[in-house]
Amino acid sequence: MDLGNNERRMLRVMLSKPDHSWSLEQLLSATGWDDQVHVAGAGAGLTEAGLVEVFEERVNSVSLGEEGSSAVSVGLLEARLWGWISEQQPNDRTMAALSSEFERHEAGPGVGLLKALGVRLEAGSMVAEDEGSVSSVIEQRSAFIESLSAGPLKQSTLDADMVSHFSSRKGLIVVEERVSRNWALTEAGSSVDASMLEEVDLIGDVTPELLQGDDWRDARFKPFDVNAPTPTPAGGRPHPMQALIEMIRSVFLEMGFSEIEGDFVQSAGWNMDSLFIPQSHPARTMQDTFYLSEPKQVEVEQEYLDLWARVHEHGHDTGSRGWGTPFNQEEAKKALLRTHTTVNTVRHIAENPHEPCRVFGIGRVFRQESIDRTHLPEFYQIEGIIHESEANLPMLISTLKTFYSKMGFPDVRVRPAYFPYTEPSVEVDVMWRGEWLELGGSGIFRPEVTEPLGTEWPVCAWGLGLERLAMLILELDDIRELYQPDLERLRRMPIL
Repeated sequence: MDLGNNERRMLRVMLSKPDHSWSLEQLLSATGWDDQVHVAGAGAGLTEAGLVEVFEERVNSVSLGEEGSSAVSVGLLEARLWGWISEQQPNDRTMAALSSEFERHEAGPGVGLLKALGVRLEAGSMVAEDEGSVSSVIEQRSAFIESLSAGPLKQSTLDADMVSHFSSRKGLIVVEERVSRNWALTEAGSSVDASMLEEVDLIGDVTPELLQGDDWRDARFKPFDVNAPTPTPAGGRPHPMQALIEMIRSVFLEMGFSEIEGDFVQSAGWNMDSLFIPQSHPARTMQDTFYLSEPKQVEVEQEYLDLWARVHEHGHDTGSRGWGTPFNQEEAKKALLRTHTTVNTVRHIAENPHEPCRVFGIGRVFRQESIDRTHLPEFYQIEGIIHESEANLPMLISTLKTFYSKMGFPDVRVRPAYFPYTEPSVEVDVMWRGEWLELGGSGIFRPEVTEPLGTEWPVCAWGLGLERLAMLILELDDIRELYQPDLERLRRMPIL
């Protein structure tokens, strides 16, 4: 018979009384075990083998709570108050006298309990219509609490009205559901020959030392059910968004790009004016941009303020006629939370105007968006540029197609678009579940952006939404699921 030693011992004990229904305590005593886990485990194995049946009974037990244990020692609150009242002369049973005898946190609730028993205040004194009835109820309550001092009792054996009353009072009793189990032999279990149930040495681990000799040849090995259900390990893993960021970072590094970073707080000049966004543009208003009150302004080099002023007002020497409106340098100094990561690439060009580069960045940006399934006020942007003498639109499109192909989207298309700081401008779409989905914008920086920074080379630029890409890769319908603290949902997301 293929049974473990615990199953053999428990079955052998039960065969000593084949018709008996064994409780947990009886089995622990008869087997010599001190842990109920052994009984539960062996019982489960014998039940699965069809040798034992398990009978469960669910009962509610009542035990004393913390306040109940205290009441056993010093008495119920109403009993102590009524005892004091009973010892006083009728004229001395005043509320003032009671309040001086008992703590404030006892006097108020205690009087409330007594009022429920028929005690009332008349002219400042406490009077009971039937003192014998009050004493009788208090004695019954005290006896009920005292009966629980020896240990938990089945609720079915107790006065239902008493259980209901004390359940409504905090901390006096605790009502718990308990499960009691009994084990009994089946017909197949009763027919087992007890002499066949001797315990044997079973090997559970195959070690190198065991295999070096010949003892393993005649040994008996503990059986394992490889199909038995097991809990899924819940070890640590990166957050899906962080894993996706690392995946994107690896793709760009593999493509020969370098990573750059920048500050969250920027001036309106670098965030918008440097990109030839007019100061009257709707995106610059408080409805779209988080402006700061501290600091209210950010210092900007005067040479750039003067350059942007000339470009915006009349195009400077870029061949453009600009916007034809006065440029406000104080507006350009306003502090804000960056609305895109393009500010990082523009500043990189300004610091390295004559050095060719291919750089990218992945960072958070902030806009006053209404929160819904596809929008958040704080989100990530994937930014990048190719700044070199031969940069061109086919190079930009080829780069974006290669990136998305490596991310698992081989079908990519671009469409003409408009952005204030690129010309030509294109939007990038990928094919997903038979539909084209727009994931970001791109184009060639206009001369009004690059020439004031000291370079005449073309600059291929793109800004792509990370959360929207995450929704496709992680198959989400609501962008908010990425940031909800639901560990179970996060565990079910794909490992990237």
